Amino acid sequence: MTEQTIQSKTREPILEVKHLQKSFGSHQVLKDIDFSIYPGDVTSIIGASGSGKSTLLRCINVLETPSGGEILHKGVNILDKKNNVTKYRAKVGMVFQSFNLFNNMTVLDNCTVGITQVLKQNKAYAEEVAMKYLTKVGMEPYIKAKPNQISGGQKQRVAIARALSMQPEVLLFDEPTSALDPEMVGEVLDVIRSLAEEGMTMIIVTHEMAFARDVSTHTIFMNAGVIAEAGPPQQIFTAPQNPRTQEFLSRFMNN
Repeated sequence: MTEQTIQSKTREPILEVKHLQKSFGSHQVLKDIDFSIYPGDVTSIIGASGSGKSTLLRCINVLETPSGGEILHKGVNILDKKNNVTKYRAKVGMVFQSFNLFNNMTVLDNCTVGITQVLKQNKAYAEEVAMKYLTKVGMEPYIKAKPNQISGGQKQRVAIARALSMQPEVLLFDEPTSALDPEMVGEVLDVIRSLAEEGMTMIIVTHEMAFARDVSTHTIFMNAGVIAEAGPPQQIFTAPQNPRTQEFLSRFMNN
């Protein structure tokens, strides 16, 4: 019995991706993708560039509209047109590789705008929540700074605080360290690692193989738009079954 089979008997998934497909014109990027996310899961998605990882994440957040299949949030298909995508995105937050901060706003305002505009909470409450998460990621000294006054690693920590400020059920990370200088990667990975230790449910697209191996509860290897292999990280990283997984990991893991 697999780990996910055991989970499915004991608790309900937060997200279920069923037969998901995405095409851009005649090019099919995602082909019949299936997996589930349970509370507390840290699912890493790995694979070569162009394998469909980021497109999958953008479909889950409905930044791209899938060409077929379903995405169920607590049993409800969020692709059904009668569902409110904005409310869904408040529950399933996204951290982008290019930060996507508002350059004309301070660090604090970047983190409060979603709380006031989407969650319709007052400014005092929004600032209290935002300060909690900015402190958590070590960015409270910079609340009055604009994004162009802080480093890439600091921008990404603000972006994580902004996503956390919406108090989501799931956080999606789209290659959160790929736009960072090497010396800044560690500070962002440390924040994500601490969230994992606290039980935050996350889906992380990453090229940081050692991080994925050490932090994930479940690992998905994508190849040419399909899930070529999935399982516990110990299995995927130490005894991969699929030849493509073996070939991919041999380039990254030397131990």
